[in-house]
Amino acid sequence: MKATLTVLGSGTSMGVPTIGCTCRVCHSPDPRDRRTRPSVMLNYDGHCVLIDTTPDFREQAIRENITRLDAVIYTHAHADHILGLDDVRPLSFRNPDKIPLYAHDGTAQALQSIFRYIFDANYKYGGIARVELKPINGSLDLFGAHFEPIRVIHGEAEIHGFRFGSAAYLTDFSEIPSDSMERLRGLDVLFLDALRHRPHPTHSTVANSLRLVEELQPRRAFFTHICHDLPHEETNRSFPEHVRLAHDGLKLEFEIA
Repeated sequence: MKATLTVLGSGTSMGVPTIGCTCRVCHSPDPRDRRTRPSVMLNYDGHCVLIDTTPDFREQAIRENITRLDAVIYTHAHADHILGLDDVRPLSFRNPDKIPLYAHDGTAQALQSIFRYIFDANYKYGGIARVELKPINGSLDLFGAHFEPIRVIHGEAEIHGFRFGSAAYLTDFSEIPSDSMERLRGLDVLFLDALRHRPHPTHSTVANSLRLVEELQPRRAFFTHICHDLPHEETNRSFPEHVRLAHDGLKLEFEIA
């Protein structure tokens, strides 16, 4: 079964342009240097699944003309990955059933705390998103596609990327454990965190992600969660032909099941 992956956002937690910054990337005329917070959308067999709901989700959804949403899968509970949850409201009103939100325990607890009003049965002050938390206790089968959590290390935290069919999406990591590496070899499409060239305590660098591509041998590799250190066109010229920076609005086809 064919799927289309759309990069909703390819930027880091502060986005690009970054507020108050005067650097050349933040003021670049290249639209690919405008990076909203990191998320992807998967469309297959008439269904739409998101990985994460960023603070920029409203802008992303309008840009991509999203008119339905069937499920959200969360990687972890950091602000740049969850704070757009309230903006699924208009899409949830279109659904006959509540939209399922799939999350591991810690992320589910954070969502319940930050968005307490959504999950409060006694909330009386207006329309709320019609959503329902569901646990991730292993692989997920959603609308005929198989989503496998991939454990990664994000600084001192253990979080998850996901493999789905011939593709995988690992947005935030500083290390990929060896058991996870074995589940990522030889893919068609691989998304990897590559924040910048300089080392960072919780994110992969460009050089480290290039080494991972060399070891894992995907047919196509895309780097995401990119800060304002990396100009799009200039950086791409330094990469092998099958490796590129992701950019907002990028669309790819692959086999999901």
